[in-house]
Amino acid sequence: MNLSSSLTSLDLSYSRLQGKFPEGMFRRPNLQVLNLNGNTNLSISFPKYNWSSPLKQLSLSSTNISIDLLPLSNLTKLTWLDLSSNNFSGQIPWNSLNLERLTVLNLSNNMFVGHLPEICTNNSTKLCFPSNSSNDQLEVSLPLYLESLILYDNLLNGSISTWLYSLPSLKVLNLAMNQFTGSINEFHSYSLATLELSQNRLHGPIPRSLFQLVNLFYLDLSSNSLSGVVGFDQFSKLNSLSFLDISDNQLQGPVPIPPPSLFIFLISNNQLTGNIPSQICNASSLQVLNLSNNTLNGRLPPCLGNFSENLKVLDLRNNRLQGMIPIFAKLKYLRILNFYDNQLEGPLPPSLLTCKKLEILNVGNNKIDGSFPNWLESLPELQILILRSNRFYGPVGDPTTRFPFQKLRIMDLSNNDFTGHLPRKYFESLSAMMESHVAEFGYMEAFYYHENSIMVDMKGVYTKLEKIPTIFAIIDLSRNQFLGEIPNLTGRLKSLKGLNFSHNELSGSIPPSLRNMSNLEWLDLSSNQLVGVIPEELADLTSLAFLKLSHNKLVGPIPHGKQFNTFENDSYIGNSGLCGFPLSKTCNNEQEQPPSPTNIQQAEDDGFEWKFVWMGYISGLVIGLSIGYIVLSSGKFDHWFSQWAVRRMWYKLNARLRGRRN
Repeated sequence: MNLSSSLTSLDLSYSRLQGKFPEGMFRRPNLQVLNLNGNTNLSISFPKYNWSSPLKQLSLSSTNISIDLLPLSNLTKLTWLDLSSNNFSGQIPWNSLNLERLTVLNLSNNMFVGHLPEICTNNSTKLCFPSNSSNDQLEVSLPLYLESLILYDNLLNGSISTWLYSLPSLKVLNLAMNQFTGSINEFHSYSLATLELSQNRLHGPIPRSLFQLVNLFYLDLSSNSLSGVVGFDQFSKLNSLSFLDISDNQLQGPVPIPPPSLFIFLISNNQLTGNIPSQICNASSLQVLNLSNNTLNGRLPPCLGNFSENLKVLDLRNNRLQGMIPIFAKLKYLRILNFYDNQLEGPLPPSLLTCKKLEILNVGNNKIDGSFPNWLESLPELQILILRSNRFYGPVGDPTTRFPFQKLRIMDLSNNDFTGHLPRKYFESLSAMMESHVAEFGYMEAFYYHENSIMVDMKGVYTKLEKIPTIFAIIDLSRNQFLGEIPNLTGRLKSLKGLNFSHNELSGSIPPSLRNMSNLEWLDLSSNQLVGVIPEELADLTSLAFLKLSHNKLVGPIPHGKQFNTFENDSYIGNSGLCGFPLSKTCNNEQEQPPSPTNIQQAEDDGFEWKFVWMGYISGLVIGLSIGYIVLSSGKFDHWFSQWAVRRMWYKLNARLRGRRN
């Protein structure tokens, strides 16, 4: 490397450098700025003796190196030091950092431990901290010129040192993701623009002086144990504030009024009470409003549906809100609407059609009524639809558009009063549920620190998904009054992870086409009126970990092999005609169902219905089937019955041939 001695600035950041960085570069007589950020395979070491450097800015972030920091004391003119995202551990070497000159110090995302230094008892202009090698106290000058101190994501503990509340030039203080304890003291300097203290162990009230930080732009106190009552209008005075996160604490009182300048307002998981004030609609720049997991009550203010054209996330879940959902007139960029687990009532407003960007609609666990809102099928970006546990009624599946619900991946209509046949026409159009998983695993995008968490019934247990995988697809139509047969085309939904049709009035047989759902992990068809045998083809579902066919009218041998060898009795109870493992009732050899001929291909639904009555099922060498009557609405034989008959004839013929040979 042949560089002129007159070189003053060198930026080699993210250049994929490897090997050892030349020590001589630190001896360059005029080099003032050196940036090596992002070179993860670069080895760096400082000269050990007889050197000095005019360096003013040194950035070694994300270099994945570990070097002795003591020689930093030779950099007497350093004002900017960034050693973030490396493997440094142990105590921070405060005496090597020349604090009296530093304006920016970034040691974040390392493994530093210990306390911050405190003001010396005998000298208020010095900081004292213990020596690593003795019981002596070391002293360094107070960093009066420090503008940015970034120490997040380390293992630092103890209380936040008092001198940090008085630095006259401090604009950025980030101590998040450590183990600091104690309370937040009163501020005596008002220069702060960014304050991040999240994910620590802080307690006590928010200090009053914080509401006088008129330059504050970014405030994050989330995930602590802060308590006390937040004043109704205290934050409204911070006219420069754009980001406010005080979620995951123990704060009480009413919802505070945000200033008009605010973009992000996160105050979830606290103990707030009372109504949502209409003054919140004055924050016309809001993009994310999250008041979830509090004990808010009363009616939603009517202005909530049209106060900010920029609103992308509106999350009010897990409160006690009442009344009707307001009309949505302006929220054309809204992407997430979550009213889950409240006491809202009335119909779902068709004005939601103005929200063309809507991806998640969750109104589960309310008292919302009316017929199925089929107009939702026109929302082109809708991926998650949760209407669970409301008072919806009537049939589902009368599309008004040509390609409804093209991007839908989660459809939860469970625990309502829906009737009629399963929504076959919707099943034909659920393109996102038909795609095989060819994309890389990932999660739905989180918007501005708002994670997309939902509750879903997974394998019989309601589970909270903190993040939603992009390949996650389920249909839950359980606990309604659906009737008729399960459409054969259900097997087209190959990307489904879970399918739940339980607790309905479904009849007919289980379609063998379900074998095509190769990603299926749980299948619940329990508590219906299903008849016939369990298709052998279901044994091909190698990802199936949960199966529940209990309380139907199924007969014959239970398929064996692969996943079926892992299921227990409770998967089949309430079907007196079933036999074979794991049930105690055994099947005779004549009862064992032969494999289906490979040349018989399962056809799709022809759109007609079949009704048949089983008159009896007799165990013995030959299974007797008595058919009371068959109603042929189209003049054709039922496909399932014809395939079953072919299998029986094939089996009997082979049995007779074996008998003749003997």
